[in-house]
Amino acid sequence: MSHSAEGTVTPSLHDASLKSAVAKAARHLMPMLVILYFVAFLDRTNVGFAEAALRTDRGVSDGAFALGAGIFFIGYALFEIPSNLLLKRFGARFWLARIAITWGIVAAAFSFTTNDTMFIVLRFLLGVTEAGLFPGVIMFLSDWFPNKVRVQMFAIFYLAQPFSQMIGAPLSGGLISFGDSLTPWHGWQVMFFAEGMLAVIAGVAALFLLTNSPAEATFLEQDEKNALSNAMAVEDRLRTEDGPSGIWRALSNWKVWYFTIIYFALQIAVYGTTFYLPQQVSGLIGLKVGWQVGLITAIPWLVGLFACYFFGRAANTLTRRRNWGTLFYLGTGVFILGSAWAGANNLPLLGILFITLAVSSFLSVGPITWSYPTAFLTGTAAAAGIGLINSLGNLGGFVAPLMRTGINAAVPTATGVWGVVSLGVFAFLAALMIWLTKYFRRAKSDDLLHDEAVAPGH
Repeated sequence: MSHSAEGTVTPSLHDASLKSAVAKAARHLMPMLVILYFVAFLDRTNVGFAEAALRTDRGVSDGAFALGAGIFFIGYALFEIPSNLLLKRFGARFWLARIAITWGIVAAAFSFTTNDTMFIVLRFLLGVTEAGLFPGVIMFLSDWFPNKVRVQMFAIFYLAQPFSQMIGAPLSGGLISFGDSLTPWHGWQVMFFAEGMLAVIAGVAALFLLTNSPAEATFLEQDEKNALSNAMAVEDRLRTEDGPSGIWRALSNWKVWYFTIIYFALQIAVYGTTFYLPQQVSGLIGLKVGWQVGLITAIPWLVGLFACYFFGRAANTLTRRRNWGTLFYLGTGVFILGSAWAGANNLPLLGILFITLAVSSFLSVGPITWSYPTAFLTGTAAAAGIGLINSLGNLGGFVAPLMRTGINAAVPTATGVWGVVSLGVFAFLAALMIWLTKYFRRAKSDDLLHDEAVAPGH
C-alpha cells in the first residue's frame, strides 16, 4: 500500500498478496470468460458463412439477410440495460451462464430456418438472449481487477474475437463441408446446430467455474482475498465520488453519451468488416466460400490476436491509452479504405494485408476504449452506463450492413468499394474524440495509473 498526497491509502501492485491475488484471479476466471465470448462472437458472425446457402436452399433474400444480420443488435440494445441490472441482482456467475444457455438454444434453432421471416425473427431473438454478456463481463472485470491491469484483462477477454474468427472461420467452413458431404442435412444446418450447442455447454461450465467476488473465491488465500477486496474498495470509493450515482444519472451523464458515440463508430467498422469478411476474401482471391476461404480469413485474426494482447498489456498509463487509442482508430479507418482500394484494383495480397492491419487496429483499440467509462462508473450506475454504451454503441452493428448494402446499391461497382469506404469514415470520428479526452478532467481512479501511486513505500 502507499499514501497519496491527500493521505488516502492506495493499492500497490508491488504488494505480494495483491499481485498474487490478481495473477490467480486471471488464471481462474479469464479462460471461462474468453470461452463464453468466443462462442458468442462465433454465433453472431457465422451467418456470413451461410449467406449463399440460405439464399439457395431457403430463398432468403439479400435484403432479409442484411436486415437479419443487423436486427440482432435491436434485440441486443432493448434488453441490454435490464440484463445488466439483473446481473447485479442475481450475480455474474448465474446470469452469465443463463445468457449462454439461452442464446445457444436460439443459435442452434437457425438450423431449422425455412424463410425470410424465420431468419429475421431468430436473429432478433439471438440478440435478446445474448444481451448483457459483453457489458456484464466488463462490469465483472471492473469489480475484480484494479485500473492498472484492467485494460490487460479487457484485452485477454477481447482475444475471444480473433480466436473465434481464427478458429471459428475454418471450423464453420469445415462444418459446412462436412455436413454437405457426410450427413443427410445441409452443411449450414450442421454448422448452426453444432455451434449453438457449444454455447449451451459453455453456459453450464460457467456455473461451476466463475465466482461472483474476491470474497467468495475459494482459490484465494485469506490474505489475498483481503488485499484484492481492499484494493477494489479503494477504487470503488473513488469511482463513487467521481462519477454519477444511480441509474438515471448515469443514463443522462454526458461522458456516458460521449463514449457511446465512440463505441458506435468502432462497431460500424468491426461488424461492417466482420459480417462480409468471408465474401470480401472470396472476391479478392477468386474462390467460393469454403475451407480455403476460411483459412485465409483466419490470417487477420491471428495477427490481431498478438496485437491486441501486446498493446493491452502495455496500455497501463493514461497517456498511452489516449495516444494509442487515437492511432488505432486512425489506423482502422485508413486500412479499411486501403482494403477497398486494393479490391477495386484487383490486388489480392495487398487487400489481405490491409484487412489484417484493420482487424489488428480495431481489436487493439477496443480494450483501451473500455478503460475510460470503467474509470468513473460503479454499482448500478455502471450497470446502466456500461449497458447504454454497449447497447447503443452496438447499434453500429445494425447500421453497418444496411449502410454497406445501401451504398453499394446506390453506387454499384464490381467490388462494392464504396460500401467498404463508408465503414472507415466513422473510425476517423472516433480517433478525434479519443484524442480530445486530453482536455477532460481526469477520473480520480486514473490517478492510480501513475507509477508513484503504486510504487511501494511512497
